[in-house]
Amino acid sequence: MAVTLADVARLAGVSPATVSRVINDSSKRVNDDLRERVLAAVAQLHYVPNAHAQHVARPRKSAVGVIVHDVSDPYFAEITRGLQRQAGAHDRLLVICNSYREPERELAYVALLRAQQVHALILAGSGYHDDAFTERLNAELGAYQQAGGRVAVIGRHRLVGSAVLPANEDGAYALGLRLLGLGHRRVAVIAGPRGLTTTTDRLTGFCRAAGELGVELPASRVLYTDFTRDGGAAAAASLIEAEPGITALVALNDSMAVGALAALRERGVRVPDDISVTGFDDMPIARDVTPSLTTVRLPLVEMGERAMALALGDDPGPRAEPAEATIVWRESCAPPVTR
Repeated sequence: MAVTLADVARLAGVSPATVSRVINDSSKRVNDDLRERVLAAVAQLHYVPNAHAQHVARPRKSAVGVIVHDVSDPYFAEITRGLQRQAGAHDRLLVICNSYREPERELAYVALLRAQQVHALILAGSGYHDDAFTERLNAELGAYQQAGGRVAVIGRHRLVGSAVLPANEDGAYALGLRLLGLGHRRVAVIAGPRGLTTTTDRLTGFCRAAGELGVELPASRVLYTDFTRDGGAAAAASLIEAEPGITALVALNDSMAVGALAALRERGVRVPDDISVTGFDDMPIARDVTPSLTTVRLPLVEMGERAMALALGDDPGPRAEPAEATIVWRESCAPPVTR
């Protein structure tokens, strides 16, 4: 017969509630004498607590809910590695939910994770330019925080909680200065989804550099698409057909840049001889494609680690931590050829 919590209570000469408080590390204090009796009885009977019962007794002690746009996206895969590394160091279970950049799905996941009484919530995707949605999400997160939950986000949001803020605008600005400084004047941008703050920040940074150097970037040379390889390939094809003479394509993430390289290769356009290509994020594949991809590096794994540390830390107040961006110059960029 399996040893039960009641068996431990009888041997220790205490109530089952006292045994439960000891083995579940309850915040309700048990005096040292009773605690020692309970632990001695546990050892003598070789009692193993029921994991499900422990979860019911202290659900917030074990799990952290994480909402990403798509964990199969290399950007979020790298961030998730950092989240898991830090969660493992704290013996936390990670519950990962994919929102697929659907705000309503994200809101539903927050409600579900709140109902599971997870210890903390981490939103690892970009913010949305949607005031009504932001207000609704903040109401959910605010209620969760008032009940003792912790919230951390990665990226620029207008949400409650702590934040890790990647230098998207500054990174794109530095890349723009470097690229345009080579002499490129007919440049096109493959932007991400229009409704995401990440897209806005990166595009703003590049446009700031272009403005300072007197380089025009008309709306016809900015194409919004999905943050995917296929989105980048389709956008690159459209831009080079609609805008002859482009000497550089700036993709606002590496997946789109990889797609752009494929589309150019299929059309016999040489990189960087005929056109330069840049990305953003420095995914592992960026160094392995041919030619290797010039990009902006964000410390993605570290960003995940820092977000988890904020969510699990002792400081209850909201904190914002910057994550610096650095340029990684590779073979996909060169000065434009003078014709």
